[in-house]
Amino acid sequence: MKERILILLNGEPYAGEISAEDAYVLCCDGAYLWAKGRVRIDENIGDFDSLSETPVPAPREVFPSEKNETDGELALQRALDMGATEIVIYGGGGGREDHFLGNLHLLYRANAAGAHAVLRTNGADIFLRGEGNCGFSCKKGQTVSLLPFGGDAHIMMMWGLKYAERDVWLRYGSTRGISNLTTGEDFSFAVGEGSVLVIISEEGR
Repeated sequence: MKERILILLNGEPYAGEISAEDAYVLCCDGAYLWAKGRVRIDENIGDFDSLSETPVPAPREVFPSEKNETDGELALQRALDMGATEIVIYGGGGGREDHFLGNLHLLYRANAAGAHAVLRTNGADIFLRGEGNCGFSCKKGQTVSLLPFGGDAHIMMMWGLKYAERDVWLRYGSTRGISNLTTGEDFSFAVGEGSVLVIISEEGR
C-alpha cells in the first residue's frame, strides 16, 4: 500500500522542486522527457505515443494510443488501486486546454474516492473539496479563488479570508468567488452542498 503518490503529466513542465521522499512516483508518457534526472521515477505508465525512447524503468504495460482514458486517468486509477490517500499531480497545467480541464476532473475523481489530491502547476495549487470543513495553509495576502465545480456549491462559513461570507451560494456559471485574499497563515471554509475548486496562487507558496 502506497499512501503518498506523485503523478507526473506531459503538460507544462513543473519548474519547482519535486520531493519524492516517502512517495511512489508515476510518470506518464512524455513527462519522462522533463522529469528524468530531476526526480526518481518508480513506474512509467501510458501509451508512450509522445516518446521516441524507452523510458527507465521499462513500463510493465503499454496501453493502446486509441483509448477512452488519458494517461493521467490511467495513472490516477493506478494510484487509487495502490491505496493512495495523498496524490500530488505535477505537469498538469499549460499546454492543451482540454487536457488541463480534464485534469480538474481527475481531482474530482480522487476526492470522490476519498483521496486528497492537488494539481500543482507553475501558477497555482489547485484542490477540489466536497462537503465538510476544509482548511489550508497559506501566506498572508495570498490570492485564493473558490469556484463551484459540477453544479452550485453552498459555503456555510469562511475563515481567514478578506471576503469571509457566510451562507453563500456559488452558482455554476458565475465568477463569484474569484480573487479573494488571505488574512493570515491559514484559511478554511465549510461546504454544505456541492464541490468547490480551491485555487491558491503561486506567489508566496
